[in-house]
Amino acid sequence: MKKLRESAGFQSVLASVLSILIGLLVGSIVIFIVGCTSKNLSPAVAWDGIRLVFGGLFSTGRDAAGALTWGFNPTNIGNMLFRATPLIMTGLSVAMAYKTGLFNIGAPGQYLIGTLASLMIALGVPSESVPPAIIWLLAFFGGMLAGAIWGAIPGMMKAFLNINEVLACIMTNWIAANLVTWMFDISNFKNVVESTKTGYIYKTTFNNVATPKMGLDKLFPNSQVNGGILIAIVLAIGVYVMMSKTTFGYELKACGSNRHAARYAGIQDKRNIVLSMAIAGALSAAGASLYWLAGNTEFFWSTYQSLPGTGFNGIPVALLAACHPIGVIFTAIFMSMLDIAGLQLTNLTAYNEYITDVIISVIVYLSAFSLVIKMWLSSRKKKTEKTEGGSAK
Repeated sequence: MKKLRESAGFQSVLASVLSILIGLLVGSIVIFIVGCTSKNLSPAVAWDGIRLVFGGLFSTGRDAAGALTWGFNPTNIGNMLFRATPLIMTGLSVAMAYKTGLFNIGAPGQYLIGTLASLMIALGVPSESVPPAIIWLLAFFGGMLAGAIWGAIPGMMKAFLNINEVLACIMTNWIAANLVTWMFDISNFKNVVESTKTGYIYKTTFNNVATPKMGLDKLFPNSQVNGGILIAIVLAIGVYVMMSKTTFGYELKACGSNRHAARYAGIQDKRNIVLSMAIAGALSAAGASLYWLAGNTEFFWSTYQSLPGTGFNGIPVALLAACHPIGVIFTAIFMSMLDIAGLQLTNLTAYNEYITDVIISVIVYLSAFSLVIKMWLSSRKKKTEKTEGGSAK
């Protein structure tokens, strides 16, 4: 038991759990303060808000007396899994690059480029001539290829010009944002007017293309969930196997640990840096493909000159998982659970959406301090060992 407590894996898990608890505590304090100081709220409403943050996933509404009701909510769970899908992929993108010594802050741009390629292929190839299943595969892998190319750009700048990948990624992020907006602006894939909506790209179902449900719609009825979550989990397992069980993964990590030592050992460091960023870009773009090919999502091109939060949220997802590919699955699901809890908080209490966003942001970004907590736990372990060693003498 003592060896288990002192292992690096246990400390990583403990650090993540402590981060989550601290984040939830701070979020609860914010809810309580706002509830007690706002004229439109009350301590009773604040208590409802705190309960929804912790258990909003299992909230089923309010009864005739106005009290919150609880139980299994398949719609909430299905929507949570759907929202977790792109987060798993962007979290994998950041985690994989971090394991190889690179900080991939370019996930938002890679996500956008994947969006562009996936939607244009899904809507551009006529389903009258090509089976929708083939179009889906072309769109999915086309999006990944586009993301890989976009991710390789900062990788080449790092490998051949020694330009910091963070600066290069920030540059490519904003180029992607404006490029995607311009490309959709001149395309024929946006609607003219539909009901009261304008300026969005058609759903892929417009061309009979959608991610198969794989039976999940029966488990979680009336939700957006589809087989994308299963694909994301398989890809996460694949990344784990690649990084932990293959020579290629070892070479990538060796370059990240010490590029010059890896080169001395005969490893092609420049090639591996470019490949690492390309794989990271492909993973982030895969998240976009799985999200936008779902058949029930709409891309508003006219307001997309900003960067998608899903790309940036991959950073705390990866950090909270200690950059472990399997851990990313669970932390992405946790972040999505907070998102659903935020929606429940807005729908079932008088808290407005802005307060909800603040609360969720506090929880999310405090969770990113798991590495700091892990360092604190490690320092306590060293002090304890030093003290025990001195006592033994």
